[in-house]
Amino acid sequence: MAEPGFWRTLNATHVTAGFIAVLVGYTSSAVIVFQAAAAAGATPSEIGGWLAALGLAMGITSIGLSLRYRQPILTAWSTPGAALLAVSLPGVPLSEAIGVFVFCAALILLCGLTGWFASLMRLIPDAIAAAMLAGVLLRFGLETFVALESDIVLVGLMLVSYLLAQRWLPRQRILVVLLVGLAYAGVFGKIDTEAAHFAIVAPTLTWPTFSPSSLLGVGIPLFVVSMASQNAPGVATLRGAGFDAPVSPLMIWTGLTALVLAPFGAYTVCLAAITAAICLGPEVDADPRRRYPAAVCAGGFYLLAGLFGGSIGTLFDALPQAFVVAIAGLALLPTIGASLHRALEAPAYREPALIAFLVTGSGVTLFGIGSAFWGLVAGMLALGVARYRASA
Repeated sequence: MAEPGFWRTLNATHVTAGFIAVLVGYTSSAVIVFQAAAAAGATPSEIGGWLAALGLAMGITSIGLSLRYRQPILTAWSTPGAALLAVSLPGVPLSEAIGVFVFCAALILLCGLTGWFASLMRLIPDAIAAAMLAGVLLRFGLETFVALESDIVLVGLMLVSYLLAQRWLPRQRILVVLLVGLAYAGVFGKIDTEAAHFAIVAPTLTWPTFSPSSLLGVGIPLFVVSMASQNAPGVATLRGAGFDAPVSPLMIWTGLTALVLAPFGAYTVCLAAITAAICLGPEVDADPRRRYPAAVCAGGFYLLAGLFGGSIGTLFDALPQAFVVAIAGLALLPTIGASLHRALEAPAYREPALIAFLVTGSGVTLFGIGSAFWGLVAGMLALGVARYRASA
């Protein structure tokens, strides 16, 4: 059967999912990127340039890869990587920091060219990947209801509108929730319009310099964190939702894009996990073949965000935090449910998948690496023990 064309498939649900994915991406971690850039000694203008370069990188790769493979492939910066940079870059000259970014991008590109990362990911069963995805998204589902404490009326209205739209407008339910939440926040003065301002910021070129101490002390950890805490969950997110885009080309194109844009502040370009889940679940479309326009739309919004650089962060900061948390959690509910079903469906994988889900959902961080990686490790260890026990 022929793949449906982009323009014939595109609808309001795709646009809404793309917007929410970008909204969640910026509001949840843009401040960490600010801190990382400031730690490297970047000026406010250069920080805006970093965000402009990152928006350009994510926009190009999200649009290009999604159209190429007709799958919802969304890219992102590495939030754990930004957190690592924020504590590792003080005292490192800006040019050396750029050298670290170039080095990390080259290593990711090497992983794609050699196929090492793809070979590793092929060893992970779909049930474990789905369990890790559910664990990554768990806190977003929980925080939706925790947000009732901070603004019970706003979040309560959004929850009720979600349930009512589920009954009469199931495909447009997140759009309905988005409009209801924005309308209430606007009418009752909960949107801080004074905090938002627009200004076009161009990326600033900084020639890289390379120091062995920076490459080993910051570059290697940034590469490990980006692969373990961002790319591995990103691949698992795609696989957990039933998509099979080839891993090595994804690494090649994200690594190459980061390599080109690293001198402008794009410290890494990885596969998205949490924001990607917003674009690839059944909420977007019942037919998986018709979900990729959501990631294309997200790429368009990332390009727009990159155009305005650091100013886009102030726009998202103007929105109530309870609104952002609630819209993210409600948008991810179907994906959480589908991932849990996929993870626990096969009895042979049920216990290892449950362990992977619980470890990932715990949020534990060990040796600077986040819970998604350790959930994957725990699930695979449990599966190995179970198979050994069965064969003994």
